[in-house]
Amino acid sequence: MLEKLQKLGHLVGNTPLVPLEHPSIHLYTKLEYHNLMNSVKARTAYYMLSSAIKRGEIHQDTTLIESSSGNLAIALATFCQYLKIKFIPVIDPNINGVYEDLLHSISYKVVKVTERDETGGFLLTRLNKIQELLHSIPNAYWTNQYQNPDNFHAHYHGIGTELVQHFETLDYAFIGVGTGGTISGISNRLKEAFPNVKVIAVDSEGSVIFNAKPKKRYIPGIGASTVPELVKRAVIDEVVHVSEQDTVDGCHQLFENHGIFAGGSSGTSYYAINQYFQGKTFDRKPNVVFLCPDNGVPYVQTVYNTEWIKWLSNQAAFIS
Repeated sequence: MLEKLQKLGHLVGNTPLVPLEHPSIHLYTKLEYHNLMNSVKARTAYYMLSSAIKRGEIHQDTTLIESSSGNLAIALATFCQYLKIKFIPVIDPNINGVYEDLLHSISYKVVKVTERDETGGFLLTRLNKIQELLHSIPNAYWTNQYQNPDNFHAHYHGIGTELVQHFETLDYAFIGVGTGGTISGISNRLKEAFPNVKVIAVDSEGSVIFNAKPKKRYIPGIGASTVPELVKRAVIDEVVHVSEQDTVDGCHQLFENHGIFAGGSSGTSYYAINQYFQGKTFDRKPNVVFLCPDNGVPYVQTVYNTEWIKWLSNQAAFIS
């Protein structure tokens, strides 16, 4: 199985790092949607699967299970199809319609929870469903992206090392936070090479990862309704929270100003950067990097849809 999986290894990692015009900083973004199945989660899926196969935890009779808002499920489903093993994603109503349709096409089975948890999100409900499935399905295996150290190592050895190899100096890294695997792995690797780099965690308003007040969120891929264990391994200097309306603005600005058609967490980080550096001047322009974890195609019905944007605005007005 491992040898077969490794045949897809060349489709994961070594993504483009491109400069973007900015008046006060040297801005770069790493286009993670150039990975297999168009997202950064291909790195996570590949590393978790290959490591578990090496340890003998996954075999031909395994049924793989994972909770996901979309991208990781797509990546795992793709690898599992290739390896001819069963995969069951546990999803919720915030998943993009495009992703849900795709998962039904390439997964053994899709389980969708609909009940919000006590924080207003769905993550805790999804995790409860995972436990039910683990007890009812023979040979079930949960990759557990929220606590799995292989999630950390995927980004420590992946994006983190690739950034270190590119930059001679790096001053700021803005990284969206969800499971915590990306920011924990990258931050540790960057701090080893660039001790003075500032790691800025970017989170969505309504997410409880950094002890903010919980509220309903509608854009998947960033934030969480619980504190993932992997976040505790991250080396973070500052935290920036961005509203979902500003996330939409960030996505549109990224597309209109730079021709980058990216997903929700990309726009969140881009908006955070523009706000963070607004009005600041430097003797030397700092090098600043952020990630574009996925592309904008799965968000055409939401972030890039005029009617949905109006609906989101009405939700925000109602809450306030």
